[in-house]
Amino acid sequence: MKIQEVEGIILSETNYSESSKILNVLTKEYGLIGIMSKGSRNMKSKLRGVSRKLIYGTFHIYYKENGLSTLIGVDVINSFNEVLKDLTKISYVSYIVDLTLQVVKQNDDTEIYELLKQVLLKIEENLSPAILTNILEIKLLSYLGVAPMIDGCSICGTTNDIITLSSTRGGYVCRNCYTDEGIVSDKAVKLVRMFYYVDISSITKLDISSDTLKEINQFIEDYYDRYTGIYLKSKNFLKKITQLEAWFLIKIVLEVAVLCMNVQIKLWILWMI
Repeated sequence: MKIQEVEGIILSETNYSESSKILNVLTKEYGLIGIMSKGSRNMKSKLRGVSRKLIYGTFHIYYKENGLSTLIGVDVINSFNEVLKDLTKISYVSYIVDLTLQVVKQNDDTEIYELLKQVLLKIEENLSPAILTNILEIKLLSYLGVAPMIDGCSICGTTNDIITLSSTRGGYVCRNCYTDEGIVSDKAVKLVRMFYYVDISSITKLDISSDTLKEINQFIEDYYDRYTGIYLKSKNFLKKITQLEAWFLIKIVLEVAVLCMNVQIKLWILWMI
């Protein structure tokens, strides 16, 4: 059997027998494939360090079209070390990878690989994982067949006087069709469309206010809940991590704010939080 080279990213790993692993690898050439990494759980195995989730590289394999391929070796392109140093980044990337895995099981379009790769590389470059996650979420909706209507009003189709974005209406809503959907900011409306069409590889800076990002994130969450049927534990964990971060930030700010107060007031405030 001839050894083939494929470019890919490990999305998940499962222990197999006493010493091996089965890797789910999203590849540029074949989409999602299963690869047996024999003996990779052994301490001395040359495959041990490259048989883990999030390894991006060139995989040398005995390729089997309708079954498990066999791993020979990996030339690592990026192991995402910066991501692995940061709990917040790890949380976002874990969710991104899990979401992508669910999408490719429904649609094996090769473009999904490139989207995931570019998002992971941008997070590794220290661009906002929250914004990049929203960009990927918006783009993946089209591969699930439920993309929102963002080229015109989702009800009448007009491109004029778009005033809000609604998950219940499936996208943009114009002034004439608006009832009680709630109003999001004009910036959020425009950014959702930009997220859908932007070339991720061309992004060099991401700077969006927390209020606008909150509006966008709420729309995306509602939209996924309503139309995709995808529910992931990693998403719930991500929410807890981001909420915890906000809590600690508030606590630190309050601690600093009461430094000039008398001790009794300070102790009361810290006890309250």
